[in-house]
Amino acid sequence: MGNLFAGPHLWIILIIILLLFGAAKLPALAKSLGQSARVFKGEMKAMKSDDDTDATAADGTTTASTGTAAPAAGTAASTAERPADQDTPPRAS
Repeated sequence: MGNLFAGPHLWIILIIILLLFGAAKLPALAKSLGQSARVFKGEMKAMKSDDDTDATAADGTTTASTGTAAPAAGTAASTAERPADQDTPPRAS
């Protein structure tokens, strides 16, 4: 099998997409696809940064940028510092 997305095959696929969705809906479809890709990329970056901070914490070494600061006096405690009866239920992973 050759390349299915070359030459006339690509034109046929594009014409079928145009007939299915209509010319008016294509810009909205492209916009939502771009937004979805942007959100996915952002979530992947967040997961990588979480993995990096977890690996740093597991090593026992922290730097000023990855360490957590204690809350200032008179501010609410973080979720890690709250008593167990005030915690929200754990999320499914």
